[in-house]
Order: sequence, then structure tokens, then C-alpha cells
Amino acid sequence: MTLDLRTRRDGPNDDVDITDFFARELPRLAQERSDLAVPGAVELGVTPFTVLTSEGAWTLSIGDGQVRIEAGDRGAASVRLDRVELTDLVHDLRTPMTLLTAGTLDMPQGNLGDFLDWWVVLRSLLDARPVHVAGAVGFTDRDGADLKLEQSFGADADPADMAHFLAEAGFLHLTNVFSAAEMAEVSADMDAALEHYVPDDGRSWWAATADGEQRAVRLQWFQEHSDVTSELLRDDRLLGLAALSGDGHHLRRRENMIEALIKPIGVVRGISDLPWHKDCSLGRHSYRCCSLTVGISVTGADEHSGQLAVVAGSHRALVQPAFFRKSWKLPEIPLPTEAGDVTVHCSCTLHKSYPPVERERRVMYTDLTLPAEGDDEMLTRSGSEIARVRERAYKVVSQAPGFTA
Repeated sequence: MTLDLRTRRDGPNDDVDITDFFARELPRLAQERSDLAVPGAVELGVTPFTVLTSEGAWTLSIGDGQVRIEAGDRGAASVRLDRVELTDLVHDLRTPMTLLTAGTLDMPQGNLGDFLDWWVVLRSLLDARPVHVAGAVGFTDRDGADLKLEQSFGADADPADMAHFLAEAGFLHLTNVFSAAEMAEVSADMDAALEHYVPDDGRSWWAATADGEQRAVRLQWFQEHSDVTSELLRDDRLLGLAALSGDGHHLRRRENMIEALIKPIGVVRGISDLPWHKDCSLGRHSYRCCSLTVGISVTGADEHSGQLAVVAGSHRALVQPAFFRKSWKLPEIPLPTEAGDVTVHCSCTLHKSYPPVERERRVMYTDLTLPAEGDDEMLTRSGSEIARVRERAYKVVSQAPGFTA
């Protein structure tokens, strides 16, 4: 079983020749690969979309079973891209969400959804991946029977069963991995660590609640403030999860090895409860997926206390990376947990956390990454820089109407 979906390596990328790309390269890919893109594009209901550049305008549309690229501005929606933005989009270094996050998205007509739909079509042509259509992703167990998606795995579960489930569904729920006593100690360390974090320190995220209180909701580099957490990061109960795929996953080797999250009730400003997203929604899917995000439940979580939810099979589907459509026919699975449980999800599995309404939730997150190939820029950038990009992205997405379930 493998979760390594990478098709690109880091290194120098040639600048895109705008005219050549739209007049020759993209039409050639459309001729070869429209069968991968068109059924899903039709299901999405895409309308003509224009890309405006310094070298001219080109309109993308669907006709006679083909993706068509024609010179001129004939789109119902349009985006303006410079050469660097187009180059990065082609090479999967940026997405529409990255442009939105950076404040550089320039759409004279239409909205973000139009761009995201056509981004999916472009990725299909560029990467030879089919655009998802309803019913295309199924779930079977190792014997070929229907897979029960709402299941958890105990300490005595067969690793082969867990690995198969992870590959099929894109997530795991493991019960009683760590003890209640260990989690109580972690929670106490979180309380004690709060004095070491302040707003705008580059090491924490903050949110305001309805009662006017400023709360630290994400504590980075938390292993520096918790001996028991440092021990857990060396524990086979955690490290053993890296062996499930056989792809060489390993604990992320950055200073910010693990983050402690506190999810208060009544957040009115700031980032605490994240809407539907993939962790590759800002780009680089083809360079880094699937890494694995591991959540350690410090407290339990249910529908009243900010539980996690995932979209099963979404890691196997080329879909928009920042919202969820029920028309995809991919099941939304809630993941209620007890203290000491662990969740695992692939970096390109759609997931969200619900706002707590009765009890706060506490959880820690770390990553199991794939072995680096070449100069992996995402591994060498500082943890604080990555966090700032993520925080800006999630803030923009959380405020965009219509992009949550």
C-alpha cells in the first residue's frame, strides 16, 4: 500500500511562455486528455472562463466533448494573471486560494468558485488526473466487501487492516492510544505554557470570544513546554503510525514539531474552528502528498465540543481544495474521540473542525511527512513562516461565504 501521490520534484522550473502555453501546449493537452476532464467539468457546470494576461486573453470552454481554448475575452468569468502567477499555477506551486490569501487575486468578472472549478479542469489536463464525478470513488475492505467507514481501530488492530482503511478512506480513528493520565498532564502543561505566548509572537494564534476575552488557540513549538509531550514524540505508539504506508513517512523534522490547540466556545474573531479544506489547498499537492496529519485528543470531542470531520475518499478525488459539495457523493464522516484517542488524515483529505458549543476541546497536531526529494522548500522554510501563510489562508477561507458545508 502506498500513499505517495507525488509526481513532481522540487527544483528549477521553466517560466511559462504565455502565448505558447495557450496557443500550443494547453490545446495539445486538451486534445490528449479531455476525456479525463470533461465529464467532471460538465458535472460542475463550468461556464466559459477567460484568463487575461499581458500577452492577450484566452477563453476556456467545453464543447463537443473537448476542452476548448480560444483567443479573446468571451468568458462569463475572468481572472488576470501575470507571468509569475501563471507559471506557479502551471507548476502546482500556487492555487486560486494562494492568490486569494496573498490579496493578489484579480477577477474582473465572476467569483472564486468559477476560478476553482476551472483550476480543477486545468489540473486534470496538466497532471493527467480525472476530474471527480459523483460515484467514482468507492470503498471496499481487504476482502472486496463494502468498507464500514464509521469505524475505529484499537491497540490490537491488524496494521494491514489499518493501512488498507487509510488508503481507501484517507483517515483513521485509533482509540485509547494514550492514557487519560498522560493527557491530563499534557493539559496541565498547556495551561502552564500560556504565559510564554503573546499575540504576534510568531509562535501562536489568537482569537477573541464573545465575552471580549483574547485567547491563545494554537501554541506552536509546544514540545519546548511539555516534557510528557516530548516523550510522546519519541514513543512507538506515535512513531509506529509512520510504518503503515511503507512509504518512509517520518515525524516532521522542524523546530515546531507539535502544536497544542485550545478551541474555546464563542469565538467571534480569529482562527479557531477551520472550515472545509485540504492541507494542500495552497498548492504543492504533487510535491508533498500524501503527508499524514496526526491529532492527539487531549480532551474528548463530540458534536458539542468541536470534533473533527473528514470527507472520506477525498484524497483520491480531484476536487476543489477549499469547500465541500454534497453533489460529489463523498461521505462526510464525524470523528468523535475520547481523551487519548488519535486521528490520522492524509494531507489532501478534506477536513474541518466544528465550533464547540458546550465544552472546550484540546488537541495536539503533528505531521508524518514523506522523505524529501530534491530541495524540498516546504521542509526548509521556517515553521513560523509556514504558520503565517496557513493562518492568512484559513482566515480568508473562513470569511468567504458559501465555502463551508
